[in-house]
Amino acid sequence: MIGPAPPLAEQAQAALLPRFAEAVREAGACALATFGAPLKTWTKDRGSPVSEADIAVDNLLRSRLTALLPEAGWLSEETEDDPARLTAQRLWIVDPIDGTRAYLAGLPDWSVAAALVEDGRPILAAVFAPVEAALYLAAARMGATRNAVPIAATRADGLDGVRVAGPKPQLDRLGAHGLRIAAMPRVHSIALRFARVADGTLDAAFAGGTGHDWDLAAADLLVHEAGGALTTLEGRVLIYNRAQPVHGALVAAGNARHRKLVELLHARFGEPT
Repeated sequence: MIGPAPPLAEQAQAALLPRFAEAVREAGACALATFGAPLKTWTKDRGSPVSEADIAVDNLLRSRLTALLPEAGWLSEETEDDPARLTAQRLWIVDPIDGTRAYLAGLPDWSVAAALVEDGRPILAAVFAPVEAALYLAAARMGATRNAVPIAATRADGLDGVRVAGPKPQLDRLGAHGLRIAAMPRVHSIALRFARVADGTLDAAFAGGTGHDWDLAAADLLVHEAGGALTTLEGRVLIYNRAQPVHGALVAAGNARHRKLVELLHARFGEPT
């Protein structure tokens, strides 16, 4: 009997990374070309908006990424879910435009997010914010960069005065504990919000309980490779490519501060609902 393939070697990851980055840049250029233009839009399940730009970027990414690694499965916000992905050892996970509402409203904080997941965890990641020309890249055990410059999450462990972004209920939890926080404007793209933890622009960030694999997988690897952690509020690492690709409330920060946030939130509020 033939067993599972061995993990993708670091040399293979390194070889894939520039071609992966090129594909994500091309996808970002595709989205940017119609940013601010009149577009056909409609709503899908749960009232989420989608536009012809989302579909165009999705099609481009699927073409480019499956050509890079044909044996990998596929999961995208804008593609009908194929249960065959559940048996794939490796899987491309894509959000063609993360922050579609911002994109359609002419706001800059949207991104293209893509990751290669192996056995439930990301090993390659890209988050591209085309309006600010910021490309975040990471490979497992190889660090994270922003426009080819190494990045790192903030290393301090203090919670007073932290620069934090996320849903208001999450920020109110910190304020209820008497912490003085610097609440930053909420970044509409979840992937970009967590990428800004990876590069130290934010000290911490939260997401509510509606994030999906495609919102999170790329940012997850970026944060961890930048010396931080992105987990549930109880500190559990996320596992991707499950039957239901949705996750609960999350927190990200540099490792030292992340430990304190998890301890604080779990001790004061117990299991989140």
